[in-house]
Amino acid sequence: MDVEVNLGKKALTIQQEIIFYNQSEDTLTTIVLNDWNNAYSSKTTPLAKRFSDEFYRGFYLAPENERGSTNIINISATDKTNFSWERTENNPDFIIVKLGTKLAPNHKITLHLTYVVKVPTDKFTHYGYTDNGGMYLRNWFLTPARYENHAFIKYNNYNLDDIANAVSDFDIVFRIPSPSGRQTKNIELTTDLDSEKTTQVENYSIYRLKGSNKTDFSIYVEPKLSFLSYKNSSVEVLTNLKGYKADEIQKAIVIDRIVNFTNQLIGKSPHEKITVSQADYDRNPFYGLNQMPTFLVPFPDNFLFEIKFLKTYLNNYLKNNLKLDPRKDSWIYDGIQIYTMVRYVEENYPNCKMTGSISNRKLFKGIHLLNLDFNEQYSYFYLLMARKNLDQPLSYPKNKLIKFNEQIASKYRAGLSLIYLDDFLGQPFMSNSITQFHTLNHKSQTTGNDFENLLKSNTNKDINWFFNIIINSREIIDYSFSKVSKTKDSVSFSLKNNTRVLVPIPIYGIKNDTIVFKKWIEPIKEDSVYTLERKEAKKIVINFKNEVPEFNLRNNWKKIEGFFPNNRPIKFAFMKDLEDPFYNQVIYAPLLTFNAYDGLSPGIRFHNRAILNRPFVYDINPTYSLKSKTITGAAVFVFNQDFRNSNLYNLKYTVGTSYFHYAPDATYFKINPMILMQFRQDDYRDNRKQILLFRQVIINREKSAIVIDSSLQNYSVFDAKYINSRTELTNHISFVEDIQFSGEFGKISTEIQYRKLFENNHKIDLRMYAGSFLYNNSNSDFFSFALDRPTDYLFDYPYLGRSSSAGIVSQEFIMAEGGFKSKLGIPYANQWITTLNGSYSLWNWIEAYGDVGFVKNKIQNTKFFYDSGIRLNLLTDYFELYFPLYSSKGWEIAQPHYSETIRFVVTLYPEKLISLFTRKWF
Repeated sequence: MDVEVNLGKKALTIQQEIIFYNQSEDTLTTIVLNDWNNAYSSKTTPLAKRFSDEFYRGFYLAPENERGSTNIINISATDKTNFSWERTENNPDFIIVKLGTKLAPNHKITLHLTYVVKVPTDKFTHYGYTDNGGMYLRNWFLTPARYENHAFIKYNNYNLDDIANAVSDFDIVFRIPSPSGRQTKNIELTTDLDSEKTTQVENYSIYRLKGSNKTDFSIYVEPKLSFLSYKNSSVEVLTNLKGYKADEIQKAIVIDRIVNFTNQLIGKSPHEKITVSQADYDRNPFYGLNQMPTFLVPFPDNFLFEIKFLKTYLNNYLKNNLKLDPRKDSWIYDGIQIYTMVRYVEENYPNCKMTGSISNRKLFKGIHLLNLDFNEQYSYFYLLMARKNLDQPLSYPKNKLIKFNEQIASKYRAGLSLIYLDDFLGQPFMSNSITQFHTLNHKSQTTGNDFENLLKSNTNKDINWFFNIIINSREIIDYSFSKVSKTKDSVSFSLKNNTRVLVPIPIYGIKNDTIVFKKWIEPIKEDSVYTLERKEAKKIVINFKNEVPEFNLRNNWKKIEGFFPNNRPIKFAFMKDLEDPFYNQVIYAPLLTFNAYDGLSPGIRFHNRAILNRPFVYDINPTYSLKSKTITGAAVFVFNQDFRNSNLYNLKYTVGTSYFHYAPDATYFKINPMILMQFRQDDYRDNRKQILLFRQVIINREKSAIVIDSSLQNYSVFDAKYINSRTELTNHISFVEDIQFSGEFGKISTEIQYRKLFENNHKIDLRMYAGSFLYNNSNSDFFSFALDRPTDYLFDYPYLGRSSSAGIVSQEFIMAEGGFKSKLGIPYANQWITTLNGSYSLWNWIEAYGDVGFVKNKIQNTKFFYDSGIRLNLLTDYFELYFPLYSSKGWEIAQPHYSETIRFVVTLYPEKLISLFTRKWF
């Protein structure tokens, strides 16, 4: 390639020659060229869709000049007979070159290409042009795709760093003109290719870059060099990774130690240079450390630099050295990376805790999470997803993994799986196998089957279970003790296989927190009895060190002395914790609630909600109303049942209760038994969710002298609801069908909601609601459909002042039923109602809204209403303001007491706000 850089226009002009050797046994009629830079060319590419699925707004809202593209000027070949090429709208990130003459095995063809690359901003993916006038270039040029199993691999760019390029040799001339107003000497280039600054002509820096047997490489163009070079006997490391206060000597020692450890465990790289950049780390950080403010991180600066450099160095090292399909075989890259990290920490920091120095503070001694060993955290990230029933097979292609699995849980489980096999077969089985596989990759392109065959060839034991269960399935593992007996010198037991999954499991004998014996039990039939030498053990534990990715750790131990052998003591904790298998944890925390009638209500919350989902959950929240001087509060009890291999993936049995004031002088008591059924698609990345809900809502209300309809004191309503929704950044559609029955009434309603973000960054929001009574024996409007403010007879909505007809709390708006913002002449419908609510963005978060609807009451003609105004949509469904302008009442803005017509939406519940940030991960 001959590449000329235009830093001002953020563009590269490229003259390229590709000499393509057909090393397959097939005769080729086409060649596929990867063009991943063109994935940034529009808001409809597969990459843009991926951003939308994960609720990333930056790309969709970016101006045209920040996106990238590839403008093909010419593609030709030495044989031009019937030669052509195409790039489709659905697949803008690869090009199919149609050869005029068939390319036989062991023959070659030369392609000539001229094109201009518009480099995108690095705000999207950390690749692209930077704010300081430089560029970080990856996947920016046209290159042949990997050929495997008689076909070229055609992968779209999903921002997963898994481009499948053919192994190539590179020879590049890189010309960098000096930007206007800058000195030429300030333009610097850093790369993991062999580089030489050949000439320095006026207004140009010219570099010659070479590399062999590579699939990809990195180039950094900077107005001021940020990379430092660290060189030992095997490799030169170029890095600009931030090291906080770690000095250059500490960094040099750390880098040398990591390079030597990697060479010893995996093998020496044939490449003499490797880059480790801050941008690489930012793309794949060490989760946990990256979430904490710098001043709160409980680790020394040199350790922080070390663990970040270790993770990023291994990531880049494996990409440069393994010639696997990085999408299909991503678990091997991830597994070797995490395996190496765990072994490195074991050797160099055996006593390091997950939370560093925090674990040494007496205040936190009782918190299980804060006292985990550093390497123990990996298994809990996997368990987090397994307990949510969202884990996926390790062998799944990278693009089919949900984001949390792709970036965290599946990575960690892959590494733990290699450690599991290593511990079972005995070290250094895995290290030797990885070294052999690394050597194999020097010689040829490899596949996951090559790695599997190599592992099997290195042991005499049958390890098919490892691939069938651990790698290729999402089966869960759960062993417990069935029968345990003891003598002074021995202990006998049988194991219960709770999930019928046969894998090896380790048994430990424990005496006063010391391991006195360990024995691996290989896959066996149930009811087999084992007898081991006791060695004064007081407790036997399955999987004590958590080598096996086991689903439930709370049933893994038996005391073999004492009157109550398995009575777990109660342990109180002040914060949400990981479950401790040896205790019954009760979490407590201060609580503060508010409504207009109870005022501020401090209290205390008792629950057993751990960081990992549990089958049974209780949450009890007693509070004291400072305004009414009474005890109030709520409680909920939930039993979860997961289904691993069904579209019905979760069943919840819930009983909830609450007791608060609904008026200044009256309370309500609610009991709500419920069954919730959750369904999902086979593709876990599909944002479609379906829910079936059945509940009986039982209400007891005190009579109020203030509220007119309080004569309806005690009632019970059966409610059945079906919800079908699909949500992403650019599109949201949901359908809700609801049917209710009680002694007073029967009603049915339908709600359809649609949101669309257009390519011009304007948004439309439409909602249709229709409801009708099947029968209505009530003489009150308490159960009627509401046009603008539901009575909420089921006490579902978190109203600040549900019975207030005046004051600021009466202006609270909740989008339900009629959904009108203006309060008009007939607020209720006791027969049927149909409304349409809409809004359209005018600028940024300022929108115009409008509502139209028909209301039908008994003995009255159908009434038509409308309203309109301005909506400040600061955070959809969480914080909004509505300013009425014109409605059935006329110009509202000109009428008296206009400020009392302004409506607002506010969410005070942290768990609801947290969902804004977690939805992109799950």
